[in-house]
Amino acid sequence: MTADKTLLDAFAPTGVLRASINLGNPVLAQRKDGGGAGGVSVDLATALAGQLGVPLELVVVETAGKSVDVVTSGQADIGFFAIDPKRGATIAFTPPYVLIEGYYLVRDASPVRHNADVDQPGRRVVVGQGSAYDLYLTRELQHAEIVRAPSSQAVVRTFLDGGLDVAAGVKQQLQADTAGMSGLRLLDERFMVIRQAMGVNRARGEAAAAYLSAFVEAMKASGKVAQALQRHGIAGANVAPAGE
Repeated sequence: MTADKTLLDAFAPTGVLRASINLGNPVLAQRKDGGGAGGVSVDLATALAGQLGVPLELVVVETAGKSVDVVTSGQADIGFFAIDPKRGATIAFTPPYVLIEGYYLVRDASPVRHNADVDQPGRRVVVGQGSAYDLYLTRELQHAEIVRAPSSQAVVRTFLDGGLDVAAGVKQQLQADTAGMSGLRLLDERFMVIRQAMGVNRARGEAAAAYLSAFVEAMKASGKVAQALQRHGIAGANVAPAGE
């Protein structure tokens, strides 16, 4: 794929491709020693910048909501997001490149055994504010109360400190944050599949959105996404099917 000047101006108006990297999802990005960021999303951003022939600048943020904000406001040119209709008002998403899973965490003594047990009056479910599962559960839960932690990384601590009933999040994040703890369990089934995509501000134009979508499909087809998952030791995430 090649990019003409119009596309370069759309993706890198400052002469640099500024990619928003959200550290709130450890499947996609992690903080490296020294304070930088690495991971699957960084690898894809690096590949896109190389294809466009421009330098890459990482705009590192801690939450999904902040990542949406910096791309929408023009502080970053592209980002990595879970596809959600609310975000789609300002962000043009590519097809997903990775599928990950949202799970519920409870205490061993909890009467909650199945996903259907969660949405009951009096149950308090903690989510990371502005996350994909916050947006999803806000639409789906009719009876349980949603409690919003400031970030995905703070969900388990908020759950424990607040004596809440259920913690919701990315499976790998919940597992990492409870490693070595006893008295907790994940439910046996996911409550959602999170479709992770790249995205660009809709104001950058349809041609930019189409180019980015073609880039993602090429990265999947070439095996680059699968290689990145393996390189970074990510288990439990799958490359999204072509054209999804």
